[in-house]
Amino acid sequence: MKIKGCVALVTGSNRGIGRAFVEALIARGAKKVYATARDPAKLKNLEAAHPDKIRVLTLDITKPAQIAAAASQAGDVNLLINNAGINRKKGLIAAPVLADARDEMETNYFGTLSVCRAFAPILRHNGGGTIVNVLSIIARVSLPAYGSLCASKAAGLLMTQGIRAELTKQHTKVVAVMPGAVDTDMERDFNGPKEKPSDVANASLQAVEDETEEVYPGGMAQGVSQGLAADPKAVEREFAAYLPR
Repeated sequence: MKIKGCVALVTGSNRGIGRAFVEALIARGAKKVYATARDPAKLKNLEAAHPDKIRVLTLDITKPAQIAAAASQAGDVNLLINNAGINRKKGLIAAPVLADARDEMETNYFGTLSVCRAFAPILRHNGGGTIVNVLSIIARVSLPAYGSLCASKAAGLLMTQGIRAELTKQHTKVVAVMPGAVDTDMERDFNGPKEKPSDVANASLQAVEDETEEVYPGGMAQGVSQGLAADPKAVEREFAAYLPR
């Protein structure tokens, strides 16, 4: 599909990668963008900048009623971008309680799955369309400092593969986006190289147009992916050095 003329919905649009997606969609000629966030007030400046193209919706992807409401208001969508997610930055054993891991799974896995389920019939009705699930390279290898996040992203990757298979008959493409560290508020404490949110968004939209099922924006993600193909245990051992504090 082409981005020009599409109607897209982006979850978690208020900052970081989600905001970059909205801006990139407009720059590439999208007909309409539903920009969503838990707090729609944080999207008013985006809407004011493009009042003819951006429509703001309230959407917390852990709340079924809000998902249903968004689907009822966005029946013309043919590009769904699942970007909303959380990172509690906890290990698996080091975390004092399981609450953070449950929250990550509830948002990053169940929330994303719920949005996919709500919009799959809409995409079918509109000719198939595309789903983009924003994951992370740590969906493929565990970073122990973020152990429970990795588990939720790995679940998201397998969910993406399963949805891709189920929706093939309705001609819906499903893209998994797996960047390395990105320069957002979520990664403000990370001192290594970080990708620009705009680069991640544009690489993802290009993958949609190219019908690429998996995209690894940035040098870190591409290097890790290549390493996993060559010697996955070596990559696992390298990442194992980054333990919870």
